[in-house]
Formats: sequence, structure tokens, C-alpha cells
Amino acid sequence: MQKLRLRYAKRGRLRFSSHRDLARVFERALRRAGVPMAYSQGFSPHPKVSWAGAVPTGVGSEAEYVELQLVRQVDPEVLREELNRVLPPGMELVEVVQAGPGALAERLEASRWGIELPGVAVEPLRSAVANLLAAESVEVERMTKDGRRTLDARAAIVSAEVLDSADPDALRDRFPACVAQVDDWPEGRAPYGILVTVVRQTTPVVRPDDVLNALRVVADLDPSTAARATRWEQGRLDDEGGLADPLTLDRATAGAHRGTLPAG
Repeated sequence: MQKLRLRYAKRGRLRFSSHRDLARVFERALRRAGVPMAYSQGFSPHPKVSWAGAVPTGVGSEAEYVELQLVRQVDPEVLREELNRVLPPGMELVEVVQAGPGALAERLEASRWGIELPGVAVEPLRSAVANLLAAESVEVERMTKDGRRTLDARAAIVSAEVLDSADPDALRDRFPACVAQVDDWPEGRAPYGILVTVVRQTTPVVRPDDVLNALRVVADLDPSTAARATRWEQGRLDDEGGLADPLTLDRATAGAHRGTLPAG
């Protein structure tokens, strides 16, 4: 049996699909591509697909992860290409690697979010973010299936800064691995602020809309149009507040295994 770890992106209109719908689409793609999936036992077998969390409906991502278990060995790059041929526009496999030791979920400690705020100028947004970072605690409310719940959004925020949509080159320079879909940004708008924030994946999870609600609490900031959030990265926090790529260990393990194969 082979275990693979996949990084995929959720872009464009597909951001409005629920995780359940996306999972069904992905399982159909596995069948269409002829992937030799392993199945669970029991009365209703299902393919062994393990999702490592998911962004909320309406939110995009460049860094979602899923694990597959297969009944025979396949080339990860061939699988990536074959699945991308049958996946719908907006869902793209960015990378597929042979799984190494350790649990993937333990490497996903935090996320870096880019939250576009059309209609909100850069300086007022920077002032609001400064107020948020200066606060010891900022409680916000969220409606759940069990009723209204209060959580401390500030406690999960590791860092936050504001960039200017009028300077996309600066955005690429700061986050070259994150900004992949510039064509997916709103067009024909006045310059606006982009909030870039690293948030710990706590329980309960603090979502981008919770961060925006926290800005409303500390600075009465209320965007006139809908914000658009994209998860740029996930990973383990380092000492400087950066995020370590969760697939680094898997790549290293796969490379070491290839190095042990006989030549020719």
C-alpha cells in the first residue's frame, strides 16, 4: 500500500463550493483518472481519503492538503498530471509526494491568510490592525450549529500587516510563493488594503471573518463590500513567526529512498 500527500489549490468560483461538494468532486476525479485507491472495510466501503482540515465556504486557498492510500505504487507526478486533467477549473493539484514518517496534521500549526478589502483604504486598515495587535484580548461572536459562541480572536493571531493593492510587485516580492493568482483579483477598483495575517489553528479555529470581526470591535472598521480571503500557506511555526513547508520532510524521505535504488 502506498500513501501520498497532495497539496491543492481552491480558486475562482470554486471558492463558493462547500468542502463536502469539493470532496465529492475529488472522489469522482479519482475514479475517472483510474487511481488504484485502497478502500475501507465493512458494509459500505469508501476510498481512503483523509482531508487535513478545510477552508470555509467562500474562501479560497493555495495550500490545502489531502492524503490518499493506494493499493499499488504510482508515480506521484504522473498522478498529479492525470488528476489535473479531470478536475474542474479552480481546483488544481500543486504537488504530490510520497508520504514520509509522522502525521501531516501535526505540521499544520498555523495559516497565512491574504484578506482583500476592496473599499477600505490602506492607512485606515493599518491603524485598525495596529489597534488589534496592541490589544491583549478581542472577543468576537460566531454563530454555530449549537448557537452563538464567543472566542478570543486576538489570542490566535501571530502577526498581521497591511499591503497596498496598487503595488502588486511589492506583494510578489514579499510573498513570491503565495501570490499565484493575480488574475483572480478584483479589477477596476480603487486601491485598497490587503491584510496579511498568520493565525494559529486553535480549537475552535479562528477564521478570516473572525479576524475581520475583531477589527470591527477595536476600530469600528466595516468594509463596504465583501472581503475576499485566501489561505496562502499552512505549516509549522518557526522561531521567527514564519511557516515551515509541511511537505519538506516527505520530499527528503522520498529523495533518500530514491538514492538507495540500484543504478541503471
